[in-house]
Amino acid sequence: MREIASKGQLRLAYLRWAVVTVPFILLLGFTSARLAPSGSENPWFVRLAKPAIMPPEWAFPAAWTTLYILMGLALAMIINARGSTLRGPALVVFAVQMAVNLAWSPVFFGMHQVVAALAIIGALFVLALITFLLFARIRTLAALLLVPYLAWIAFAGVLLYQIHELNPNAGSLVSARPADEIQIK
Repeated sequence: MREIASKGQLRLAYLRWAVVTVPFILLLGFTSARLAPSGSENPWFVRLAKPAIMPPEWAFPAAWTTLYILMGLALAMIINARGSTLRGPALVVFAVQMAVNLAWSPVFFGMHQVVAALAIIGALFVLALITFLLFARIRTLAALLLVPYLAWIAFAGVLLYQIHELNPNAGSLVSARPADEIQIK
């Protein structure tokens, strides 16, 4: 005889997954951000001309923390959806989009590659949209938790495009190699 879990048991299973997925996604995001200094800690970024729509520096860690929490919660919902045939493909696409997401900071802040970072943002948006669509077919709430992420990626794409327009020679402002930035006295 096959037993069906109660709503309380399902909720508890989801919470167990969320306790793992939320910190894991946060850890991945913060690790990626630490691979290269960002914001005012990055001399190259400080020298870039910024567009008028540039948010204050504090907004970026606040936004990404919120987005990573929402992504972790959405991921827990999908992991917990054991009966769905789309669960496997959704998890694979989520993992790929997360890897692309994590590649952005080192490419932009570390290697100073604005055009490559724009390409990454474009690919990321497409992958996040596919993730959203797959999640929506499994759990509507999981997909809705990704809406702010999609909006932020779109905004980041516009922001990055404007940075590119204002700084056509961005890669040459400061050397991309940290060893070249060391001053010998």
